[in-house]
Amino acid sequence: MLEVCIPFWGEPALLFEAVESVRAQSDPDWRLTVVDDCYPDDAVATWFAALDDARVRYLRNETNLGITDNYRRCLELATAEWMVFLGCDDVMLPEYVATVRAAIATADPDVDVVQPGVEVVDEHSVRVDPLVDRVKRTLFAPRLDGPLVLGGEDLAVSVLRGNWTYWPSLAFRTEALRRHDFLDGFPLVQDLALLVDLALGGSKMLVLPDVVFAYRRHSASASSATVDDGGRFAGERAYFAIAADRTAARGWTRARRAARVHAASRLYAASRLPQALGGRAWTAVGALGRHAFGR
Repeated sequence: MLEVCIPFWGEPALLFEAVESVRAQSDPDWRLTVVDDCYPDDAVATWFAALDDARVRYLRNETNLGITDNYRRCLELATAEWMVFLGCDDVMLPEYVATVRAAIATADPDVDVVQPGVEVVDEHSVRVDPLVDRVKRTLFAPRLDGPLVLGGEDLAVSVLRGNWTYWPSLAFRTEALRRHDFLDGFPLVQDLALLVDLALGGSKMLVLPDVVFAYRRHSASASSATVDDGGRFAGERAYFAIAADRTAARGWTRARRAARVHAASRLYAASRLPQALGGRAWTAVGALGRHAFGR
């Protein structure tokens, strides 16, 4: 059984598409819980009330919890051995559950995370290949000739250099997640923080070449909205300092160096500078420049 949780706040039409992608899985051994974080649209509850599918559960929080606490709520509700935090605007391709469950069945017992292959789509569900994803793939993601297992300092170094994973596509062993906690105050890098903590805790990641997930990248996303004003990068710098301390305490000198350099994060900030300069957004220029080229 694969437990799929959708922490929801966003465009209802995309949420409905995400739900239907789960219902269309070739492997029926899944359960879906949608946790609505008080999104102000009655159409969402109405749509789920009309959905005649016992495998789908819709819950609405009494108050708005925010991104991090809604992830905690999803984890609290999970009862299966493995779970996924599916993004409310992302799509599982039909073989996702079958591929992940087959990989889990034969994986090493220390594997607590599975990263399947991912394609990227835009807000119209058209497949795209933006610069950020090309950089992830060519400079930071591991080269795959088949399934690959990463663990220990190698895993920490890999994601701290450049987080090439796609959080909503990851499958986690629920028990392993509960040994850690989401970091408060870091909503846009909590995926990286959790992966580093898992690596420090002895967990391994299984990386699969099979493309079974569609990650949606569009301008309305929370992460994109904070890029051009530099807000995202202030949070990233603060987290990388924490990661450097935690990995140094373990004696992981390569991981500490990767955290201090945070190459992909700097590169991304530098890539946004021309747009900020063109728009004469001087505050953003300063923030992006400090992140890209500062110590």
